Amino acid sequence: MFARLAILFVIVPIVELVLLIWLGDLISFWPTVGIIVVTGILGAWLAKWQGRAVLRAIQQRLQRGEIPSDSLIDGMLVLVAGALMVTPGLITDTTGFLLLVPPFRRLLRRRIKKWFKGKIRSGDVHVAGSWRTGSGWMDDEDVIDVTPEPDSYNGADGSKQPVSLH
Repeated sequence: MFARLAILFVIVPIVELVLLIWLGDLISFWPTVGIIVVTGILGAWLAKWQGRAVLRAIQQRLQRGEIPSDSLIDGMLVLVAGALMVTPGLITDTTGFLLLVPPFRRLLRRRIKKWFKGKIRSGDVHVAGSWRTGSGWMDDEDVIDVTPEPDSYNGADGSKQPVSLH
């Protein structure tokens, strides 16, 4: 884990700096600054636009009663893309732009889900836990099956009607 963090926070910025200096020598200082500013503004706009699309997808799935797992992963990737786009550098900008392209995000989402499934199967990740409810915390042991018994489908007149659980 330390090696990954070292790469992320030491090696990548050094490579970014070397690339920016090289680009500055190649096209001069002000055009390089212009590229940094334009990619930052464009990236922020694209992240906002894609973020809204992801939020709409989440809302639509929730309205259909579905769990928006894919949309949540997309949201996380768009958030990471936005952070990368406002960070000056060619590598971070390129990575951020790629994360804003829906087909690339779909590919990465599949890999993330496969990685999570592998972690869950291996026991590295425990998916059971606690949830915050309006009345406090609820653990796995607190889950109650509320499937009605067949007799509870009988209405007052003897007809077959579901009984409201509200």
